[in-house]
Amino acid sequence: MNGEGSAGRLAVVFGRARLGIEAPLVVVEVHLTGGLPRWSIVGLPAAAVRESKDRVRGALMNSGFAFPDGHITVNLAPADLPKEGGRFDLPIALGILAASGQIPTHALDAHEFVGELALTGTLRRTGSVLPAALACRDAGRALVVARADGDEAALARALRVLPASTLREVYAHLALGRALEAHVADSAPAAPDAGPDLGDISGQHRAKRALEIAAAGAHHLLLVGPPGTGKTMLAMRLPGILPAMTEDEALEHATVASVSGQLPPIARWGRRPFRAPHHTTSGVALVGGGAQPRPGEISLAHHGVLFLDELAEFDRRVLEVLREPLESGSVSIARAARHCVFPARFQLIAAMNPCPCGHLGDHSERCRCTREQVLRYRRRVSGALLDRIDLQIEVPPLPIEHMQPAGKRESAQSATVRVRVTRARERQLARAGCPNQLLSVAQVDRDCRLRCAQRRLLVKAIERLRLSARSTHRVLRVARTIADLADAQDIETPHLSEAIQCRILAGSLTL
Repeated sequence: MNGEGSAGRLAVVFGRARLGIEAPLVVVEVHLTGGLPRWSIVGLPAAAVRESKDRVRGALMNSGFAFPDGHITVNLAPADLPKEGGRFDLPIALGILAASGQIPTHALDAHEFVGELALTGTLRRTGSVLPAALACRDAGRALVVARADGDEAALARALRVLPASTLREVYAHLALGRALEAHVADSAPAAPDAGPDLGDISGQHRAKRALEIAAAGAHHLLLVGPPGTGKTMLAMRLPGILPAMTEDEALEHATVASVSGQLPPIARWGRRPFRAPHHTTSGVALVGGGAQPRPGEISLAHHGVLFLDELAEFDRRVLEVLREPLESGSVSIARAARHCVFPARFQLIAAMNPCPCGHLGDHSERCRCTREQVLRYRRRVSGALLDRIDLQIEVPPLPIEHMQPAGKRESAQSATVRVRVTRARERQLARAGCPNQLLSVAQVDRDCRLRCAQRRLLVKAIERLRLSARSTHRVLRVARTIADLADAQDIETPHLSEAIQCRILAGSLTL
């Protein structure tokens, strides 16, 4: 779009800003008028955007284009949206070429442009283009990006991605009819990574069973036991038994990874993430934030696993920030100038020792911790957070006589377990459209109905374990998952009993 007359010449180009995981449309308006040569860029540009004047001028001149004389005004609309980075170099350069008559402006209307320019006119990788690609696809336009960004942009299926290496290639596409070749890539999510196998762990059958239940229903899991009992090994094997990501889940996670600069190689995209932050991690690093809000560990674990080892060693204030995301599946970051919402639908797996020295209950009589020390240690994890963890399992030391000889593996391996987990998850999606962990109260009442004898058993468990209403619903969701693993239509007494057994540990942790 353009206009020309006594007031000057105008061209309009479409670009995309970056705001959290969103990519709002930015209309780049370039106006040329007579007078002394100068430029101005308005519309809340950051320093990198203001510096684009020098990059664009050098790129245009070194690419053989005529640089117009007079006053150049570049308006980045909307004016109240902060503009950052070098992604506006390409649309600004094309706007100048269109306003000066070197490019037919009608060719710009069907495209959006994202790219940083070198002084030579080469298009450099911008990064974080996936949100822009998804928004551009929804707008029904083609997207022109640097060739290095082509694979990432092509993850947005049904989008016409036009990668270019230089400004002259884009000019030839728009003005000379030498069309850029559309980028075609295999954007199907990668198959699950086998990773470490459950067969590597000797014994610990109850803990393995809890891991399978957690994987089938997307339940949160806490493993409590002395050092060396296999808690970390168990947690590291959870991704290998989870169902494969759907394309929508893979795109959601890839979008978060893209804006944080941690998108994996395209050949491996779509595999469930496994994040294991150190216990010295700050609250901002865990949930996200900063002057320019960025995703934290819980968002980088979106549709994957967040493993918190040595749970009681985390700062209690850091752990408390997990409470709302565990319920809502998102985290809202508010700053003076902007507000961002990042998805955070992660599966929490935590591990901790039973006491400060770690040897309480291992029958070695090495523990010398007093009752007060044990209680103080366990109370580092609040009851409100524990209430949100569905499965709380003890991982005891393995007796020497039960340890397998070197080279001998357990029969239950990850591939076999993954088949059972996937079938159970498919039943849940067919019934309720979500994993059991995400069932609403109405869905719990509908899908987790109990008979009279089972209700009496649940009432006794509520009284004995002092379960809250939230914990009671979590017991029912776990029982529903156990029934799904058994391919049972209704929750039977053994299913409910096993679910209650997975909460017995909670009472001792909150003494």
